[in-house]
Formats: sequence, C-alpha cells, structure tokens
Amino acid sequence: MTTHRPRFLELALRCDALRFGTFHLKSGRDSPYFFNAGQFNSGAALAGLADCYAEALLARGLDFDMLFGPAYKGIPLATALAVALAARGRDVPVAFNRKEAKTHGEGGSLIGAPLKGRVLIVDDVITAGTAIRESVGLIRAAGATPCGVVIALDRQERGTEGTRSAAAEAEATLGIPVVAVATLADLLDYVGDRPDLALHRDRLLAYREAYGSRTD
Repeated sequence: MTTHRPRFLELALRCDALRFGTFHLKSGRDSPYFFNAGQFNSGAALAGLADCYAEALLARGLDFDMLFGPAYKGIPLATALAVALAARGRDVPVAFNRKEAKTHGEGGSLIGAPLKGRVLIVDDVITAGTAIRESVGLIRAAGATPCGVVIALDRQERGTEGTRSAAAEAEATLGIPVVAVATLADLLDYVGDRPDLALHRDRLLAYREAYGSRTD
C-alpha cells in the first residue's frame, strides 16, 4: 500500500473520523464503518490530512493550475491542501463558493482567486455527486476547465441504481478523473494488517459483497 494511504487511515482513526460499528446511512443501508471528515478539526489534523491529499496527487501525476473547494467541507480542505502544496514548492491559487450568492459588498457566489486554467476540485467524499456537478458547472461558467476531483475516501459502493460507484459515475458522466487518498480496498488491507482491527474485516467484506461496485 502506498505510504500516504495507511498514514491517512491512521490519522482518520486517531481523529475519530473513521469509526467501526453499525451506522444507518442516508441510503438506508447499515454500514459497518462510517467516515466523517468534519472530525479533522484541529490545525495538526488538517495539516496531516492535507499532506495525504498532496501525496495522493503527486502519486497520480494529475496536472492542474488551481484548487476549488465546494462549500462547505471543501473550503478548509482546499485551503489546507494549498498550504501543503506550497510547502512542497508548488504555490497554486485557491477559490471556493458560497451556498447563497452575496448581494452586497463584492457580491457573487465565488471567493478567492479567479477561476481560470485547469481547476482541481477538492472535497471529502462523493455520495450522490451533486456538489461535484455544481462545482463543474461553476468552473465551466467562469471559462475555466475542471480537470479532476480529489477526495479523501472512496467507499467503492454502488448507488441505488446501476453497478458503478459514485466516484466511477462522476468520472463517466463528467469526463474528469477522481483521485482518492484511500478506498474501501485500502481499508480492508489496513484492518487485515492490524490485529486490533482484524475483527472488523469480515463485516467489511460482507458489506462489500452486498453493496460494492462491480466496475471499479
């Protein structure tokens, strides 16, 4: 496993962003694990997370000119990633949006650097893909080019219709690559190597068998 993946999973466990148990999801499924990026809620946690995002991007070799963080969780993620990239000698602009357009002051729904060139969208997960589609629309409307999406965790879980995961569906429908810091397959490898977590592996495997995407 590439080193940023176990580092990310260790950090997620330490921050309580990754939990094991029984969790009732919005989809109606009962999942043996839950991921909540909102638990990366300190400077050190965000710095560590951004480091993993940066390493995942370097490993993928994706070309981009700037970052875009969809409101709300994408805002601190894109900002932290920009700082992590600057520490590696890559200073890139960053922008994000408001949920509701501002009608006073500078107005509008966009904040930060102007959207131009190849824009990388930074978010935590892809569920229905709504936030990603909205971001792609904003970027294209500004005359820029969405060039990819980077997320923390790909659950590799098919939607209520079809056989593809939300990330694979986004790649297919939007025509842009999705880079994940880690996936469910990585999580399975990780718990298999940790005696203290090995008891969760059978439930994870059963969940993947029942709901895992068939084309990732």
